[in-house]
Amino acid sequence: MMDRSRLMCFSLVFWLVGLSPLVAQIDRVTGRAFATRSEIFAANGMVATSQPLATQIGLDILKSGGSAVDAAIAANAALGLMEPTGCGIGGDLYALVWDNKAKKLHGLNASGRSPLGLSLSRLKQELATLKRDDIPPYGMLPISVPGAVSGWQALHERFGRLPLAQVLAPAADYAEKGFPVSELIAHYWGLSVPRLRDQPGAFAATFTIDGEAPRKGQIFRNPDLAKTYRLIGAQGAQVFYQGVLAEQMDAFFRENGGWLRKLDFEKHRADWVEPVSVNYRGYRVYELPPNGQGIAALQMLQILKAYDLKAMGRGSAELLHLMIETKKLVFEDRAKYYSDMAFNDIPVAALISEAYAAERRQLIDPKRAARRIEAGRPALNQGDTIYLTTADRDGNMVSLIQSNYRGMGSGVVVPGLGFVFQDRGQLFALADGHFNVYAPGKRPFHTIIPAFVTKDDKPWLSFGVMGGPMQPQGHVQILVNLIDFGLNLQEAGDAARWQHMGSSEPTGTVMGNGGWVELESAIPWETVRALRRLGHRVQYGNGGFGGYQAIGVDQDSGVYTGASESRKDGQAAGY
Repeated sequence: MMDRSRLMCFSLVFWLVGLSPLVAQIDRVTGRAFATRSEIFAANGMVATSQPLATQIGLDILKSGGSAVDAAIAANAALGLMEPTGCGIGGDLYALVWDNKAKKLHGLNASGRSPLGLSLSRLKQELATLKRDDIPPYGMLPISVPGAVSGWQALHERFGRLPLAQVLAPAADYAEKGFPVSELIAHYWGLSVPRLRDQPGAFAATFTIDGEAPRKGQIFRNPDLAKTYRLIGAQGAQVFYQGVLAEQMDAFFRENGGWLRKLDFEKHRADWVEPVSVNYRGYRVYELPPNGQGIAALQMLQILKAYDLKAMGRGSAELLHLMIETKKLVFEDRAKYYSDMAFNDIPVAALISEAYAAERRQLIDPKRAARRIEAGRPALNQGDTIYLTTADRDGNMVSLIQSNYRGMGSGVVVPGLGFVFQDRGQLFALADGHFNVYAPGKRPFHTIIPAFVTKDDKPWLSFGVMGGPMQPQGHVQILVNLIDFGLNLQEAGDAARWQHMGSSEPTGTVMGNGGWVELESAIPWETVRALRRLGHRVQYGNGGFGGYQAIGVDQDSGVYTGASESRKDGQAAGY
């Protein structure tokens, strides 16, 4: 008979072995235990955002007869209040809009430009005073004109159905009456307050409660933002760029050593642009052209489509090595070429061409991680963040991304307005001759990118993955999960991710050590060990793997499918 101590030990081991799968994962009828929830299905409309209250606001707008654009603006306004750690009207906006009546995809670049009165030489003088050789992440120097409101106006004028005041009313009401802060947003809010509370203006007065960041579940109010939203709803974007709000911002920057002036706001415009695309295994993937980094995803897909990724196996070292090496190649081009197309002759068509992909593909060593890669030479032609997506009952869809850049941006808040200004200008380079070198009235390189996919010229997927340089890497991982490995919309986002860090940057920083790879903990140890043998420097990351939202559409029935990022606070919902 087994003695008592041995029996207890055996029982404990058995209990732990039996319990560990329940701790690590849950069982699902699909057999894919990594998925956190089912996809969402709806026939009349769908909204997916990173905050459930914002999703519900967008859904209410759809039910009230609003278009997908109305819902997107309403949800974006709500996120500017409820997730100021990632977005707000002090930042920029990009969007892709599927117009189902015209059967056409439209692109919008509503990013702002640098101050007209600040030259490169004067900027360098300011930096020398601060004893810096780069543009700081906070304060006055990284601020460029906020483009988000101009983006709302351009979208609404072309595709809106409801009055703008009605579209912005729900977010204004929540700003006035308050809302409970969600968990992950509260975490990032708490990290931002100590860094930004001492910047010029009213950051602490606007974004803290008794001097501290709001806790999860705590009611937060922003009555100043409510007033700003109602002004914009009543008078449109002109009040922000030509009217009383522009005058208030001008006066504040003059008084506090900033560089934006009313003239900068008056000269700002959002631009409708033609999306660019590649064919990936029968699916046409669309991104916006630079100054954003969307074409990085297209370059990666062009290289990868020559390989049988499915045969390599999802999560295998062979697959991850190939994708990481592909990312390295593309990001060197990103560092050199991606910038404001009004200032440079950027070879967009050549960069995303099959011929250039074939040339670059030859540089990938299947047996060894590259330490140093140079940007290519394509033939020249004579080219933090929130993501949300919406779809309406008429088949129109919106893929929209909006950001302050670093979390809560520059930390600069004009008293009485309720929002923080972005610090996107930190991404300018300072070296003469660089494509992305600072210049007055120039758009900086941008990380935020919405995406859209069609199949047989019909809408198939509207999606995005927020998160700085993770975004194009995330776009590719989602599409490979969906197209090569057959995961459903929610599973494709829940599957474990990787990101390569340490490529050369559009700021002019050059990396030559191969960088490192961050992996989520669900990637098998066998894969980690094999990657290390191939020469990759591998570490586990906690967060920073992006924030995914998606709406798919069944091309036969027209039924929408929704998915929301399990790593965030968000929700996909429809009716």
